[in-house]
Amino acid sequence: MSGHSKWANIKTRKEGQDKKKGKNFSKLAKLIEIAARKGGDPETNPTLRLTIEKARSFNMPNENVVRAVKKGSGENKEGGQLEEGLYEAYGPEGSQLIIETITDNKNRTLSDVRHILTKHGGRLAESGSVKWNFSQMGMILIDKSKMTTQSKEDFELKMIDGRAEDIKWRDDALEVCTKPENLEKLKEIIKGLNIEIEESGLEWVPKNETEIKEPQARKQIEALFEELEENDDVKDVFSNVI
Repeated sequence: MSGHSKWANIKTRKEGQDKKKGKNFSKLAKLIEIAARKGGDPETNPTLRLTIEKARSFNMPNENVVRAVKKGSGENKEGGQLEEGLYEAYGPEGSQLIIETITDNKNRTLSDVRHILTKHGGRLAESGSVKWNFSQMGMILIDKSKMTTQSKEDFELKMIDGRAEDIKWRDDALEVCTKPENLEKLKEIIKGLNIEIEESGLEWVPKNETEIKEPQARKQIEALFEELEENDDVKDVFSNVI
């Protein structure tokens, strides 16, 4: 359930995307709008390019992408001004959370986040009391079933040459972790190996993880994650729970 291992099960992830497709499009449009403030050309704005790639991995219609780019770049001035936010929190069993938001009403978002946390045995934390345990890293997700022509050893050597910080082989997925500045370089290396990238982006990765085995506590944490991610203003949720 942590920020990077939430990607681990490809099948579960895709099923969740299908169920929440409309909500995902709305959130992705906000991400594109924010990114486009630094320029509406993906060729000169790597953040925008990365966000559009993510939107396309969700099969977001091109007209939605274009509309969000125009709104963010100022070409289309309809709607309110969006702001990014970051909240640190504690969940059940002392778990640590980072909650990223995009909203046109920060007071509403803060109230919603606080209510959801309290409902599921969590609470907001003071600034810095959780974030110290996380580093923002570039993450690349690959479906292992699409790596049939690449040996594990050869792939790992190429990733290390490309400045990968960590490589995790999970049940049906492979995660490659790197510093944000090396993300695009690693993606190009992977594409050069004719390996399809399932998803990529910047994630808050915990330095120290915690495992919660007690079934009721895990159920409570999962319910907390689900309700946070269902909120329209919540961009993403990361934790140190595995």
